[in-house]
Amino acid sequence: MNTAFEARLRSELDELHKAGTYKHLRHLTTPMAPEVHMEEAGDVIVLSSNNYLGLSDQAEVIEAGIEGLKKYGAGTASVRFICGTFDIHRTLEERIAQFLGTEASLTYVACWNANTGLFATICGEGSAIISDELNHASIIDGVRLASKAKRSVYKHADMADLEARLQQALADNLSPILVVTDGVFSMEGSIAKLPEIVALCKKYGAVSVVDDSHGTGVMGKTGRGTIEHFGLTGQVDIITGTLGKALGGAAGGFVAGSSALIEMLIQRSRPQLFSNALPATVAASSLAALDYLDAHPEIVERLRENVAYFRAGLQRIGFKPLDGPSAIVPIIVGDTAFAIAMSDKLLKRGIFVTGFGFPVVPEGTARIRTQLSAKLTKDEMDRALTAFESVGKEVGLLK
Repeated sequence: MNTAFEARLRSELDELHKAGTYKHLRHLTTPMAPEVHMEEAGDVIVLSSNNYLGLSDQAEVIEAGIEGLKKYGAGTASVRFICGTFDIHRTLEERIAQFLGTEASLTYVACWNANTGLFATICGEGSAIISDELNHASIIDGVRLASKAKRSVYKHADMADLEARLQQALADNLSPILVVTDGVFSMEGSIAKLPEIVALCKKYGAVSVVDDSHGTGVMGKTGRGTIEHFGLTGQVDIITGTLGKALGGAAGGFVAGSSALIEMLIQRSRPQLFSNALPATVAASSLAALDYLDAHPEIVERLRENVAYFRAGLQRIGFKPLDGPSAIVPIIVGDTAFAIAMSDKLLKRGIFVTGFGFPVVPEGTARIRTQLSAKLTKDEMDRALTAFESVGKEVGLLK
């Protein structure tokens, strides 16, 4: 290792430690569940996982993954078009399309790969991409890769600003015009104004794109996401999402849309052409998660009940979490180091929750982001609320 380079890295890491913003990895020794064992803290209640439906340790999901591993092995050791693709990938992609009401879908090893593989493939010279300013980092990076497109950002959830940018794109004779938004904004817990966005896209002939990673399994009567929540099934042109949150929590992402779109991604999407396929064990467990969700729609309602119970509990003890209908309930605390220190104090009381600050969120808006699971019991939530009240008083947020 170059000694000067190593010294520079160590100096920057020391500054993170001094600022109180250094991120520590926590090591779990049990499956992800409402309560886990952590090497650094013992048994803790988890309020920081995307395991919204509690399917990460669901017996049927685990067993399906094991059977997939036994049948298909670890993988093909190459990319799909070179080495062949397992039939379970086709089955899963057909199932995702059926689940979301699209013609077809294509899986990737993560939604990050799906987002970075989408925009550069379909947006070349003379095209436009208009993106919400609070979109996830994977969307931001995906849009950046579409370097030949004219790219712009509209103010968060500001439909007047979006319409002005659509009008400008039309005046510039750009085509296609893509409008991309998260379905659920992961740091806010809020949801996109999809009815207005879809209406504007239809008015100006634009292509609507929704990343519903935090909406799938959470929003909508049957957990089909933010699009189902608004009754817009079949009216959003492109959906991206993940299999690594509510749907089992291991890995995997997808793009869903028209058959022509999926065929083009197979032909030209770089993460698809140059990366190995989703592991077959994950494909199998994801299929089982979708089947379990369809067979047990009551878990979506149970999740909503838990969100309402915990949100009301936070308000009762004096916190003011951000509004939103999703399973994400953030509490703004201000400073990044303060948020991290508060999460450390909660961990010492047996509550695993993460403090987020700059650059994940703007300066001065650091937060404790709580995320609820359908499998949390009222006892576990009450214990968590007791810890929040205690820490809140200790750090001066509550009287």
